[in-house]
Amino acid sequence: MDPFNSLLHASSLGLRMLQGAGIGFMLILLFLVMADGARPEWGTFWMLRPLFVVTFAGAMGGAFYTFLDPWRRKGRFQRILANLISAMVFVFGIWIGSILGLDGTYWD
Repeated sequence: MDPFNSLLHASSLGLRMLQGAGIGFMLILLFLVMADGARPEWGTFWMLRPLFVVTFAGAMGGAFYTFLDPWRRKGRFQRILANLISAMVFVFGIWIGSILGLDGTYWD
C-alpha cells in the first residue's frame, strides 16, 4: 500500500478543498459586490478572473490543511502548530490570490 494514500483520503481532501474554495469564493464575491462600478476598458466579464483565482487559492489552502493531518495526530503541540501554519498559509493564499485576481482589473 502506498504511504501517501494511507495518509491522505480522497474524500477528506475533496471536502476540505471545497470548503476552502467556498470561503475564498464568498470573500471575493462579497468584495466584488461591494466594489464600485466597472470601467469599460476592463471588458464585460472582468469579475471572472478574480472569482476563479481566489477560489483556486482557497482550494489550495484546503489541500494544504489536509496535507498537515499527520501532524494533527501527533499530539497537542503539533496540532496547535499545524492549525496555526494552516491558517497562515490559507490567509496568505487568499491574499496573494486576491492580488493576482484583481491586478489589471480592479487594481491597476
